[in-house]
This record gives sequence, structure tokens and C-alpha cells, in this order.
Amino acid sequence: MIIKNMFAEDINRKINGVVKVEQDERAILVQELDEYVITKELKKHFIAFFNNYGESFEENISDIGVWISGFFGSGKSHFLKMLSYLLENKKVQGVKTVERFRRKFEDDPAAFMSIDKVTRGETHTILFNIDVQSCGKKDETAVLRVFAKMFYNHLGFYGEDLKVAKLEQFIEKQGKTAEFHRVFEEKNGASWLSSRDSFAFFEDDVVSTLTEVLGMSESAAENWFNGTETVDISIARLVSEIKEYSDANPQDFRLLFMIDEVGQYVGDDRSLLLNLQSLVETIGAECKGKVWVVCTGQEAIDEVIKTRENEFSRIQARFKTRLSLSSASADEVIQKRILKKTPDAQEELESLYTQNDSVLKNLFSFTESVKDIRGYNGAAEFARDFPFAPYQFILMQKVFAEIRKHGNSGKHLSGGERSMLSGFQEAAQKIEDKNEYALAPFHLFYDTVHTFLDSSIRRVIERAERAAEAGHGLEVQDVAVLKLLYLVRYVDDVKATLDNLVILMADKISLDKIAMRERVGASLERLFTQNYIGRAGDVYNFLTDEEQDIQRDIYRNTTVDTSSIVSKIGSIIFGDIYTARKYRYDGRYDFPLDGIVDTTAVGTATGGMKLKILTVATDAVEKSDLRLTTESVGQALVVLADTPYYQSLENAMKVQKYVKQKNVTQLPQSVQTIIRSHQEEARKYESEAKRELIKAIETAEFYVDGEHLTLKTGDAKGRIDQALEYLVAHVYSDLPLIRKNADSEADISSILRGAEQTLFDTGANSEAAVKVEEYLEIQHAKKLRTSMQDIQSRYKGIPYGWKELDIACVVAQLIHEQKVTVKYGGSTIQPNDPKLPQMLHKKSEIGSTIVSKRQTVSLAKIREVREFLRDYFEEMDVPEDEDGLIRHITVRFEGEKERYENLLARYTGRKYPDKPVVSSAVDAMKEVLSYSKDNTALIDCVIKKKDEIYDLKEKVQNVESFFSNQKALFDEAVKYEEALQHDLEYIAKDEEAEKALNTIRLITLIPDGGGFNYGRLPELNDLLAKVHAKHDAMLEEKRQELLKIADECLEEIRIKAKDEVKARGILQQEEDYFAHKKEHIAGIRVLTLMNGQIQNIWLRKDEAISRIENLCKEDAKREEEQEPSVMASKKPKKIIKSVYRQSMFPKRTVETDADIDEYVEHIRRRMKTMLKDCDGIRLD
Repeated sequence: MIIKNMFAEDINRKINGVVKVEQDERAILVQELDEYVITKELKKHFIAFFNNYGESFEENISDIGVWISGFFGSGKSHFLKMLSYLLENKKVQGVKTVERFRRKFEDDPAAFMSIDKVTRGETHTILFNIDVQSCGKKDETAVLRVFAKMFYNHLGFYGEDLKVAKLEQFIEKQGKTAEFHRVFEEKNGASWLSSRDSFAFFEDDVVSTLTEVLGMSESAAENWFNGTETVDISIARLVSEIKEYSDANPQDFRLLFMIDEVGQYVGDDRSLLLNLQSLVETIGAECKGKVWVVCTGQEAIDEVIKTRENEFSRIQARFKTRLSLSSASADEVIQKRILKKTPDAQEELESLYTQNDSVLKNLFSFTESVKDIRGYNGAAEFARDFPFAPYQFILMQKVFAEIRKHGNSGKHLSGGERSMLSGFQEAAQKIEDKNEYALAPFHLFYDTVHTFLDSSIRRVIERAERAAEAGHGLEVQDVAVLKLLYLVRYVDDVKATLDNLVILMADKISLDKIAMRERVGASLERLFTQNYIGRAGDVYNFLTDEEQDIQRDIYRNTTVDTSSIVSKIGSIIFGDIYTARKYRYDGRYDFPLDGIVDTTAVGTATGGMKLKILTVATDAVEKSDLRLTTESVGQALVVLADTPYYQSLENAMKVQKYVKQKNVTQLPQSVQTIIRSHQEEARKYESEAKRELIKAIETAEFYVDGEHLTLKTGDAKGRIDQALEYLVAHVYSDLPLIRKNADSEADISSILRGAEQTLFDTGANSEAAVKVEEYLEIQHAKKLRTSMQDIQSRYKGIPYGWKELDIACVVAQLIHEQKVTVKYGGSTIQPNDPKLPQMLHKKSEIGSTIVSKRQTVSLAKIREVREFLRDYFEEMDVPEDEDGLIRHITVRFEGEKERYENLLARYTGRKYPDKPVVSSAVDAMKEVLSYSKDNTALIDCVIKKKDEIYDLKEKVQNVESFFSNQKALFDEAVKYEEALQHDLEYIAKDEEAEKALNTIRLITLIPDGGGFNYGRLPELNDLLAKVHAKHDAMLEEKRQELLKIADECLEEIRIKAKDEVKARGILQQEEDYFAHKKEHIAGIRVLTLMNGQIQNIWLRKDEAISRIENLCKEDAKREEEQEPSVMASKKPKKIIKSVYRQSMFPKRTVETDADIDEYVEHIRRRMKTMLKDCDGIRLD
């Protein structure tokens, strides 16, 4: 059966492929209404809309927005147009739209009731494409201006120019529209409606008409015409006029603004979104459901505002009704309008599928594609979709969406002449004369999108077509493949690999895929050679002219040297594929690994095993079997199989080098985009290179330690591991000497303590210990210094391969057996040193840890030291072995040193006898212990100093006895002698007391050269008692003298204050003072201090008397002021001179009456002399 005869409707009939909301031709309207397919999804959307819309007839509502979303080609514009027809319910060829739709709801009459109910009243729709109707600058009021334009047009005014529209509106309100039209036509000769779009050319006629009809002055009319009177429009004003218009109609009247492509028009422009939000919100609030706004967009309203949900939350609320059209509707419409089959064709096609079921399933087996890119699910789907495949419906939707983003020539696709509907019709028409075995290859859809593609894309296809026609390097099929590559260029759901392209090119059921693969492969090679397409791994891509130029620069004019590629191969193999820098053998041993690619080392060399990779860059001569066998001795060679890894990596590095050479940010944006795509391809090349390198290793030849190995099959890492396992077994021949492995540093400590002595005694690692001991003997013979690091490095390397912990344990056993000596920082380390395990294996320590063959101490010296220790410490249990003896000496002398240091600390801040002796004892202990890190030196030091140590012990015993029994008495004597320093003058007056005090000084005196007499210390008891008694008696005598003086002074004050009432306060103060003073005197223990109190008491007495006398003088003065005399004001002021009593009465000893007379006479003369210059003397 011929394909064109299979369809229920003529495949060549004219179909309006793209529904334009502006189209209103009757023939087109009839076809659109009659052939409109209401799918299950569309039925739900109709019901949802009319249910929400119907609420406005029951109550006032403000949520009057409807948002219809769907991808390009989903039928949203068609749905919008059908809604407007239904709502207005116009008659088309004598039949109302509602009646035409009633037939489409025959299977569900209940659902149609809501439509029927709300379309009975008068409804006006203003249907338009906002992008088409927009004019002027697309600024923040653009949406408002389009609404105003379409509303005024609907009213019959000239909405293109608001100035003219407002004039017409004014004239209409005056009821003079007909008169205005008549007068203008009389003056102009043409009607106003045909002339208003060019009114600016008819100034005289317009001005004259305005003057005549409206009575305007000529100047006013001219001002309006010349634009000096501007017309502004605001949302509030426009909505007010819309409300006025709707309110002027019946209650059930409705007005709907039905706007196509709003989503694309506003995009993510904040000002346009705000303008739309404010307009819809104001219409909803003011018009109470009588005016609706219905919009379409490719994205749902939530997606349009998703980056600013808070700012535009109100617009979501206003667009309460949201209808989303899916791809299912578009598929169903195509299947019913275009592909619907006759009953006979349906039956024949289902039978054909049954016969070729397995063939068809195999034909559409895509690789690396999403699940919905598929073939047929059964006979019914085959018959319904024939001659197309299910994947083509999904793929074409994505092609349209991606071309809209990337390949559009500038106009909206919705404004073009192509759609999915027309695309499938035209593709079917191209093969309409073929039979039922034919299929529509995907490249047939190219012609559908060709006209609205950017010229840079069309030029490439057209140039290829000319080249194919002329036979210049291309064939006709190559052009089809090139078209196909463009169609899927931006679609990620199916990769443009050779296998997938073969399926997309399938043109018949009985396709020979192998033959088609060869043909398509040849086409791709020719297109690639001619630079029409690019390739990233196994994925091909279409190139524009500009992309071709850049690709030529990258892959033909940019070079990368071989060494760089080889280095990159190394970083991939050893950085991604085989990342281990150590090889683990037998689950216990980690062997350092040095990687080499050809002649280039990868990373820092460790001196470990060598794994050498030979790439295709290595000369074939160097890959002969004999040469490889010879070279592999002591290492592993991997000869990579010849896979495309090198070419892929070279392409990636060419892109990277090209980008580095260009200042990309300064290039045109289009070029930057192309370069970015190449950078993405470079990443794919690198990924491909890694995959191919893995394959190359999995199929590589391996040569290890002079053998050409035949390895088990496995992945890349596994095969390398097999080779390295063989290498370890042959290179590390002394590895078996370690028969027992250590688990942690604790094992080292156990061996040093002797807890694991059987580890070697039973022969577990005894051979390993012998190897290390022999090495140290050789080093000693050569007088070479050997660090633990040297030992670790030697026995970790070839041919041993021992673990660091195992090496440390072997050395620990030699230490325990006293066969080696360890030094650190010049000091011998004892086996019990807690830091020794770290010194044997910690990386930061082994370089400073010196290990040497042990030099033992003679038995005679050990015996002599043991005898000394028994005697000195009065003990019998002294170790006999060298290490034990050294530990014993160290512990015992540390104890002695600590005891002496504690004793020495008691001298701090005080002076006690024999401090030098104790200091010498401490120094002696320190000197001995300073050799504790060298066994021989320590033994020699003890022997040398044993006599000195004996002497010091005896001397220190006196000191210890002093501090235990005599220190308190000594401290008391010293303290009392110091306290009497101020009373020595008084003590000297008593011969017995002075002698006793001198004896105390003599006994407590500490001589500089030592020799303190501890035997005399007991005498201090009697001497102290004697001095105490004498001193106390002197104190008591002086105390009584002072108390008597205090009483006499206080009595003198009382007598003076006896007759003065006002002096009682002073008297009370002085009585308190002298009472406290007596208490103070009773507590004084120093004669000198007590003697000093006499002067203070006298001064206090004089001051008190002076204060009382001053009170008397003040009273006399006040009496004189009360009885003034003539001479009072003339009495001169007296001059009183102050003299210190110490100066007037010098210190002197008086023994006789003559001495008294002489002393008094001297004072008398001095006083008389002083009175010559003043009126009186005051003794202070």
C-alpha cells in the first residue's frame, strides 16, 4: 500500500501549521474549529478554566489571571485561540462556536455544561500577540502601552497613537463622532478612518475640523496637533476606563484580554514583570471579575519569577488559574490530524508490525540515550505513528526548543511558518509515494526549520549541497547526515555517535544496519575531512563557518610536542588509573614504586621498583621481543596496545594550548562561545583518552625481570598488580628472612623489655638479625658511622624489602641481646628508655639515632663497681649484667642526687653551716650521672670517684643531723641576736649580758672555709636564757620610767585645764591619748624605741598646754573688743620668736652643783640675748 493512501485525511491538504492568534480568515477559522483535537489533557484544561471562570458569575473575585504554559509547538497558542472563539461564541458559516465544540464533548456532556452556561451572555475578547503588537521602546510601561493600544482598538479608536485615540474618545463622549467624520471627509476628500494613521500630513484639515466640530480656537487646535499637549496613560487611568466600559454593559458581560507569548516578552525583565503584576492586580481589584487576563508562555508563572519570588508573590496569586500543556497533547494532535489511518491501513500496518516485531525492536536500539528515546511498544503504536517512530515526536520537541535558543535567526518561531504539525506533514509528504516498508528518517525534518535558521547555519548546509551536486569531495547522503547532525546538535538526550546516527538515518524497516553503518561512517569521514563537522571521542557535531575556522586553527595549525603528550599520559596512568605509589605484596608489605613513561619519570623518584610504560611514541625498534626481555631485568615493562589514546590526548592538549595562546576574554562573544565548546570537547577527549589507556593496558604486553609474561585477564590495575607481584618475588630475594611481622610500636617495646625474647630464640627472624649484625660489624671495621636511617634504607631496599617496623624489631632484639649500642645526641640510650622505640623507627628520629657494634665493659670493672655499690648503699642485690648494672647505678645515684638537692634547697634564703659540702655532693652525683649514656665511661667514673663519694657521704651526715635536731635552736639564737642590734649600747652596760651575747655570736658564726663546730650548739640554751633575763630587766626599768613621765605630763595638763571650762574637750583627748600610750609602752621590747617615746610624750604635753593657753587668750581678746579704748588701736603687735628646745638646751652631762650653775647661766645668757630682737620667745 502506498503511504499517501493510508491516511484518513488527504496528507496534501492545506493545514494551518502554525496557529496565529491574529489570523481571522473564515476558511482558516472553519478548518481550525472543525479539526481542533481535544485530547484528554486539553479537556481537563478546558474544564479547569471554565470552572474558575464561572465563579465570577456567582461572586465578585479578584483572581482573574490565567497562565497557559507549554513548550514551543505544544499548542498553547491554538488553545488560547479556541478559548476566545468559545467565549465570544461567534457564528462561523452560520454555526455558533459552542455548537461546534458540543460535538467534541459528546462523550462527556456533563463536562460541557459549565462551558454552555458561561457563554450565554455577551463576551468580548481582545486576542493578540504581545510581541507583534508592541511598538516603541520596551521600557517599564511597555506592557501597559500594549494593553492600552489593544483596548482603544477594540473600542474603535486608533490605539496606535494614544494622542489620536484620546481625541476620538473625547469626540465620542461629545456625541460628535459622525459629524467629525463627515466634516473631515468633506475637507479632505478621504474618510477619517482611512486617513488617521497618517493624520500628521493633514494639519489644515484636522485643525479646521476640530475648530468647526468642537468649537476649539484655531490656536488650541494647532497646539494639540503640534503636540504641545501630551497624553499620558497610567495603570489606574486605563483600568478606570476599562471598568467604565465593562460597567456600561449588562451584569453578565465579560471582557477578556487574551495575550499570546507574554512569557517570552517579559522574560526576566524586572520592570516588565512589575508592570504586568500591577496591571493584572489593579484589573482584578477594580473590575471584580468582569475583566480577565489570559496569558501564554513557554514557562510556568512560577519559573518566570522563580529568582524573585518575594518581589512578585502577588502576581502568582492573581494568576490563580494555571494550565500546563505537555508533549502528550502535541503528539495526540499530530496523530489525529495528520497520521490518522484508514481502517484498512490500520489493519495492514498492525499485521506488518507483527511480522517484523524483532526487526523493529533491534532497529531502534539507541546507545547512551534517555529512556523515552525509543522505538515502538506494539502494533497499535506502530500503526498510529507510521511512517514515524515514537522517538521522533519527543526529539522534534527538543529540537524546536533548542533551535529557539541557539539557531533562531531573530524572529520568534511562533511567528514563523513552521511547527511540529507542519513538520510531520511535510516529512510524510516527502515519502508519500513509498510503500509500507518505508520509514521517515529524522533528517527530513530539517526543511521544516530551515527558513528560520541563522544564515551562518544555512550557509554551511547550502555549501555542502553545492559541493555534493558538483562532486567536490561530498556525496548526496553526506548532506543528509550533515542536516541530521545539525538537528541533534544541541539535544543531549541522544548522543551523535555513529551507531545512533545510523538509527536516525533509518529509512526502511528492512534496513541493513551494517551497510548503513558503513555508508554513514564514510559520510562522517568525508564531512570531517572537509571540516564540516567536529568530533569529540565518538561523538560528532555540526560546525558553522566560524566554528570551522577555529577548528582548523586548533587541530591543523596548533602543534603539541611529543614529550608533553607522553608526560600527560604518565599523569593519567599514575594519577587516575594506577594511583598507588607503593605496591602491597602478600597483604603485608608496601614497596615504593617509580613510574616511568617512555623515558619520562613520573613524580619524585623513590629508588624503589620501576614500572615502565611504553607508548606508541616509542620507536618500534625498541619494542623488539629480545630488547624488551633484556631491558626488563630488575623492572616491569608494559607495552601499551595501539588504541586511540594518543590521538585523543593530542586533540585535548591542542585545544588547551590554543586557549592559552588567545586572550579569550577580548574575543567576540560568539568566538568565546565556540572556544568554550571546544574546551568541553577537550574534556571529553581527555575522558576518552583515559578509557582508551585503560583498554591499552588491559591488552598490553608485559615484560618483567627478563621474562615475557602471560598474565591472567583482568582490568588495568589488576594486570599491573600481577606484573608487580612477579617482580617483587624475583627482586626482593631476602624478604622471606622475616618470618614474623610486627604489628605496632608496642612490639618494639616488648622486645626491648624481653617480653618477646622467644621471637628470635625460636629462629623466627634470627637469620634477619644475623644479616644486620654482620652489616654493623663491617661498618665498625671500616670505622663508618651508621644511623638507624642507614639501616632502614638498606633493609627496605632491594634485595630485602623489609617493613620499617620489622627492621626496628630486629635491631631491638640485638639491643636486648646486648650485641649493639644505640646513641642519640652523643648519649648512650639504655634499653629501658621509653623513647628508644621511636628512635628506631620514627622518621624524624632515625637520622639522629646511631647504632654500632657493642664494646663491652671488662668483668673486673663490673666486679669492682658491684662491691662499691654493696658497701655504699648497704645492699646485696646488685645486677651482674652490664645493662642491668648501668640501670642500677643510674637509678641509685639519681636518688642520691635528689636527696642532696633537697638538702641544698633548705639553704635557700638562709645561712646554715656546710653548704659547700652539700653543693659538692650534688656536683659529684651529677658528674657520675653525666656518663649514664656511655656504659664504659660511667663505670670508669664510679671507680675513679668512689673515695670522694664515701667522704661526702660522711660529711653530709652531720648536715642532715643538724637540720633534723639543731636547726630550730640555731634559728632562734640568730634571730634573737639580730633583734638586739638596736639595744647593744644598753647590753654593753651589763658585762655578764655582753659576754653571753658575744658567745652566742661565736657559736652561730659560719666560717668561710668550713669546719663548723656542731658540738657547741647545745650551749646556746643557757646563753640565751641569761641574755633574755638581763634584757628583760632593763626593759622593765625603762618602762616604769616612761610611765611615770606620762603620769606627770598628764597631771600638768589637768592642772592647766582645771579652771577652763572650754578646755575640758582638750583634757579628754589627752587622757585618751596617754591611756593608749601606756598600753603601747607595755608592749615595746626594744630599749632604744622605748627611750624615744620620752620626747614624744613631752611634745604632746606642751602642745596640749599651748592649746589651752590659746583658748584663754581668745577670751581676753573678746573682752578687750567689748571695752574699746582710744589707745587700743594704737597698741603695737608683739614679735614672738620660735626656738627649738634642743637648740636652747644642748646635750650635756651634769655631775656637780657648779655644773648646774654653769649650765643654767649659759641658758640665761642665751635667752636674754634673744629677747633683745623680739618681744618674747616660744620654746618648740
